[in-house]
Amino acid sequence: MIRKLLRRAINVLRRAPSPPGSAPAAIARAQHGIRRETISTGARRTCETLQQGGFKAYVVGGAVRDLIAGIVPKDFDIATDATPDQVRSLFRRSRIIGRRFQIVHVMQGGETLEVSTFRAAHDADTQKDEHGRVLRDNVWGSMAEDAARRDFTINALYYDPVAETVLDYHHGVADLKHKTLRMIGEPRLRYREDPVRMLRAVRLSAKLGLSIDPAARTPIREMAVLMENVPAARVFDEMLKLLFSGHAVDAVHRLRDEGLHHGLLPLLDVILEQPMGEKFVMLALSGTDERIRQGKTTSPGFLFATLLWHEVLADWEARKTRGELPIPALFEAMDGVLSQQTDTLAITRRISGDIKDIWALQPRFDKRTGKSTLRLLEQARFRAGYDFLLLRAQSGEVPMELADWWARFQEADIDQRMAMLLPEKSGTKKRRRGGRGRSAKSGESGSNSTEPAA
Repeated sequence: MIRKLLRRAINVLRRAPSPPGSAPAAIARAQHGIRRETISTGARRTCETLQQGGFKAYVVGGAVRDLIAGIVPKDFDIATDATPDQVRSLFRRSRIIGRRFQIVHVMQGGETLEVSTFRAAHDADTQKDEHGRVLRDNVWGSMAEDAARRDFTINALYYDPVAETVLDYHHGVADLKHKTLRMIGEPRLRYREDPVRMLRAVRLSAKLGLSIDPAARTPIREMAVLMENVPAARVFDEMLKLLFSGHAVDAVHRLRDEGLHHGLLPLLDVILEQPMGEKFVMLALSGTDERIRQGKTTSPGFLFATLLWHEVLADWEARKTRGELPIPALFEAMDGVLSQQTDTLAITRRISGDIKDIWALQPRFDKRTGKSTLRLLEQARFRAGYDFLLLRAQSGEVPMELADWWARFQEADIDQRMAMLLPEKSGTKKRRRGGRGRSAKSGESGSNSTEPAA
């Protein structure tokens, strides 16, 4: 009871006005360049409703950063001094989620806005693991404390869509203009609190064309081992953001430069050291970057299939050398490589299914005879499988003639397709085993036939 009373008293003090010297710079629209119309309707309404309810409310973090950098944000997060319960009371279509830190999802039309309460500074009561990673954090604080808790200066920006001003506590706008990524606070301590910040530093530097401040960059290589303590689901989420940032090629190069590629994807460092493997992966990443820049759809399953393919290929070839049948050997290799992901990346069952479908189609492209070739076109994952085959051809793994043949085959009409089918090799066509009638005439028993099945 006493501890609860003390904690409440501390929270009240924390919500008091910030002391002199901690006030943010108020940057006008003429300087930051953000137009109110670029903020989503749902985000504007959410901020307006909270402010009308007597609370502070701002669009915060990545959306503000991206708008200043001239990038269209994917989503808009809101920060406020209202507690989750107070936010919940103002919005009929809302729900409180989260364990480590409670937030509120507010539904505005087709949008879902993430509304978080200003967070307090860490103290002796903050629950951490033996490595310093924060495990539970549900203490509210002042806006100045919330800004200090954010990872990089460019993410500690608060935009008021009503006043059209940006509040900047840590010179984030200046850092954006000077193309520098700086950590708020002591970098080693901040990386221990959340090792994912090292991945985030690489992703943001690649996405925004920033150079990482030496104080934030130097510890990354020696502290990369801390990534082993991060839950697999969080690593997977951050890797998806990195690989689908539209700057994946640059990001992967930077991962390797900072020593962060080891262990994130099992044996990715080995793949990138193989001439054919690196060419294949970079072609896939370049294609993904281009699709994102053009606003086209992308597939996590396809991209992860490319990243892991050469490990599957190496295992598959080794199994066939040992005398295993090709198709069962491929499926064993697929399962073996994907199982290595479980300790590091929480690839969902759906994505794993997509990856396996793409891999399993590859041997079928080698056959260009018979009705099975026509049936392959009807497979739900055919297009993804063909795009994968094209990458294999472009990297030199299979002849380009094979990919070209399938490109023509899928565009041809039925008569043209029948004409394109290659003749079956002599002796490969299946023969019916002798039935009773045939055995009676030939004097042989079908059950004793020694002819192997094709």
